[in-house]
Amino acid sequence: MKSKFQLILKKSFVRNVIVMVTGTAAAQAISMVLSPITTRLYGPEAYGLMGSFIAIVAILVPIASLTYPIAIVLPKSDLEAKGLIHLSLTISTIIAGIMFIILLLFNQTIINLFNLSEIRGFVYLIPLAILFAGILQVTEQWLIRMKQFKISARVTFIQALITQGSIVCIGVFYPLASILVIIQSLKDGLKAFLIMLFMRKKEGNKLLKINNKQYSRKILLKKYYEFPVFRAPEAFLNALSQSLPILMLTSFFGPASAGFYSICKTVLNMPAQLVGKSVGDVFYPRVAEAANNKENVTGLIKKATLILAFIGIIPFGIVIILGPWLFRLVFGVDWIDAGEYARWISLWSFFALINIPSVKSLPVLSAQAFQLKYTVFMLVTRLVLLGIGYYFFNNDKIAIALFGISGALLNLGLILITFKISKKFDKVRVGKN
Repeated sequence: MKSKFQLILKKSFVRNVIVMVTGTAAAQAISMVLSPITTRLYGPEAYGLMGSFIAIVAILVPIASLTYPIAIVLPKSDLEAKGLIHLSLTISTIIAGIMFIILLLFNQTIINLFNLSEIRGFVYLIPLAILFAGILQVTEQWLIRMKQFKISARVTFIQALITQGSIVCIGVFYPLASILVIIQSLKDGLKAFLIMLFMRKKEGNKLLKINNKQYSRKILLKKYYEFPVFRAPEAFLNALSQSLPILMLTSFFGPASAGFYSICKTVLNMPAQLVGKSVGDVFYPRVAEAANNKENVTGLIKKATLILAFIGIIPFGIVIILGPWLFRLVFGVDWIDAGEYARWISLWSFFALINIPSVKSLPVLSAQAFQLKYTVFMLVTRLVLLGIGYYFFNNDKIAIALFGISGALLNLGLILITFKISKKFDKVRVGKN
């Protein structure tokens, strides 16, 4: 038994996942320790306004670079990967500039639409947050390509320490929604800066020396056209389905409801951030390598999915059973309704966690067109059910229940369809061999 365990630990995939999980766990520990303080300092309405701001940014972030950074892992040549870095940064700058112009022209309309009057002066941070997100996407994907998972783990911890510490320290004197918004706007920029700082120590200026003479923008745009054509719209729609609940809850039931939802998602995203993202970041280059080496891709996806299911069943099961009591105990009596939300969102979050290997595999399986269509279906279905909860029942808890159940079923459907696609993928390659 001991020898088998040692054999498993020697595998690079397992070691890399452990490194990523360790860094993320340390960061999550900071958030967990400080969250009971921040929720009591700021309250549901401040969290709701911050959640609305983050929701707007989150909708735009996936298209900040038209998802070209995801392609950085794929080329065999570092020169081509650096060409993609240059292309991604150029697109991010252009999109951030366009967003700034839109805000200048339609500032009041956006504020009224999303109930952001209390933080009206800070909406101009949205373009900056988009630009920082684009830079972070590039630096994170380069880390994954270089398999520098230790740096990623270290940076994740330091970023959490600085951002969460700042929220508490400043909140003692100024517990305002605007403070939360400012810190959230700068968070990705801080992480990107830390990554570049550590990478510079590791490999000099290798990341910054971008020579794209061999791979012109035109060639790269054509070669990786699937990312802006299929992946970017899919990522945008997926972010829309994740963020619209907050914006709709703010509009339908007020900032406090959005605050309940925001703290729910923050807490329930911890397993996904702790294990899911770590597994996903390591799994993506591994499944790409497996496809290039004609290994069994379906087996890899199934194993990763089952491991995540085994890990996720306990924390999400506890929240389903004890949600209201836990939230009242940890965050205070003002947050008991968030515990009711959490019961239903846990269903969706569990299947979203075990869905990560499937989602990471779809670009490798050349199934991004399918992913786009399925995401459209998911978005329409879930938002219709959320609307039914408001217009027919006028009850936020019923709306969240319908939203959570539909999210669980739709993510399960995507997993099963991905298995089917991967089997065909493996079969075709066996036939070619």
